[in-house]
Amino acid sequence: MATHAGENEPLILCREEEGVAFVTLNRPKQFNALSDELLADFQAALNRLASNDDLRCVVIEGAGTAFCAGHDLKRMRANPSKNYYEGLFERCSAVMQSVSALPVPVVARVHGLATAAGCQLVAACDMAIASESAKFAVSGINVGLFCSTPAVPLSRAVNPKRAFEMLVTGRFVSAREAEAIGLVSRVVPDQDLDAEVRAMTTEIGAKSGAAIRLGKAMFAKQRSMSLADAYAYAGEVMACNMMTEDAGEGIDAFIQKRKPVWKHR
Repeated sequence: MATHAGENEPLILCREEEGVAFVTLNRPKQFNALSDELLADFQAALNRLASNDDLRCVVIEGAGTAFCAGHDLKRMRANPSKNYYEGLFERCSAVMQSVSALPVPVVARVHGLATAAGCQLVAACDMAIASESAKFAVSGINVGLFCSTPAVPLSRAVNPKRAFEMLVTGRFVSAREAEAIGLVSRVVPDQDLDAEVRAMTTEIGAKSGAAIRLGKAMFAKQRSMSLADAYAYAGEVMACNMMTEDAGEGIDAFIQKRKPVWKHR
């Protein structure tokens, strides 16, 4: 469960439980707005997680009453420089790509608001579980700023027409609507959010770590290929997967009607 932060607490909290890393955006008073400092700490945490071979899954969440309200607009207005803005969006884009590039599944645990770059973060994750009261928007257009960088993962996660509608109207969508358009994987009653996240991470953790990592990398790469190239690439990856100890163990366990004992957790 996301925690509340004091003034002197880290901007990013990271804990690991049984192979699952929980990364918490920790600026609750600012609705976890992405300041320069938070982005830097977020990137450092992602870099550490990327090299953790024992990791099975990552959960990204927000402290306090919101998931993430996007960029810190007050900070942005205090630095009216094109060079500053270019650097800010470059750093944020690097964080989003690092989230997508983690070798294990990444689940967004969404409650409250997920707006602008916060909605972008949801779209960048592999899966998202939201509470019924959560709301989503790419609302920069309401202050004269088209959410160009959030548009990148959003347009890849949902139907392009629905993505563009969100971008040009700035309208909020409910959790149920976000589920219907593919922005989130599933929606649960508010009180069941943590239990659902735990159930998902437990289910993923019970699978072969080798197969999960191989599969995530394959899934991401094939999306940019032609149909024929994707099938050729997928066939090669699947053949390599079949040569792993875990695949042999899993198939033998299925035939013998027993639970598999994975070699690579």
